[in-house]
Amino acid sequence: MLARVPRPLRAGTSKVILGIKPRLLDTVAALGRALLPGRRGATPVGDKLHKAARVMGLDSPDDVYRTLVSHWQDPGEIVVGAGEEARSLDLPPEHAGADPVRRMMVLDMLGYLPDDILVKVDRAAMAVSLESRVPLLDHRLVEFASTLPVEILRRHGQSKWPLRQILYKHVPRDMIERPKAGFAVPLAAWLRGPLRDWAENLMGERRLESEGYLRSAPIRDAWGQLLAGAASNQERIWNVLMFQAWLDSTSANAGHLGPLPAAASAT
Repeated sequence: MLARVPRPLRAGTSKVILGIKPRLLDTVAALGRALLPGRRGATPVGDKLHKAARVMGLDSPDDVYRTLVSHWQDPGEIVVGAGEEARSLDLPPEHAGADPVRRMMVLDMLGYLPDDILVKVDRAAMAVSLESRVPLLDHRLVEFASTLPVEILRRHGQSKWPLRQILYKHVPRDMIERPKAGFAVPLAAWLRGPLRDWAENLMGERRLESEGYLRSAPIRDAWGQLLAGAASNQERIWNVLMFQAWLDSTSANAGHLGPLPAAASAT
């Protein structure tokens, strides 16, 4: 759909949105909800708009997917001497020519689900001896869903259309038609609060420059933006901190900073 809009217009719109701080966008959205009857919820929209703006100027579905799942878009931006060759996404041959939406779904199934969402749920559950189950991943249901055309999975502009039709028969509609509620840990709040000194020690400008692995300027800039309220930078900073913490624990010459704080170890 975005490809139908002239690229200069998309690029200009993206630049305007990215030039507005997420907190200001959240404030404007909150005022709009207050003025519109029947609107409820206080889901922050600033970070979501910034995320959407980053893909507005892209034409290739593969580039859109890579952008959405990447925290630092260009490896060479922060890693000294790094680069990434332009290439298509790593898909099994039988899916290479599939519909773009189907390709993204396959990639999520092969990578995002087992390497991120599901493994985190399993670790958190096992930590308290809780047996968790994901009924929608029953292999028979997954096999059936994979046969449904994308036009059925997303119909009349509504995602997860077949599942919604089933739920409407058994669950009150107002429990379905409501904002999505995630359960991510509050990294931004932790990094601005109890983990701030720990993060500063690991990402000090002199330290980064002396180690020679990462470029300090973009990292320090992203860190400053996070401290100023840009929660969208929390994953980018966390990536850097995990590398720095690992490097600190494995380097015989680096001064050891002690065990990872309790709040951070939860992730």
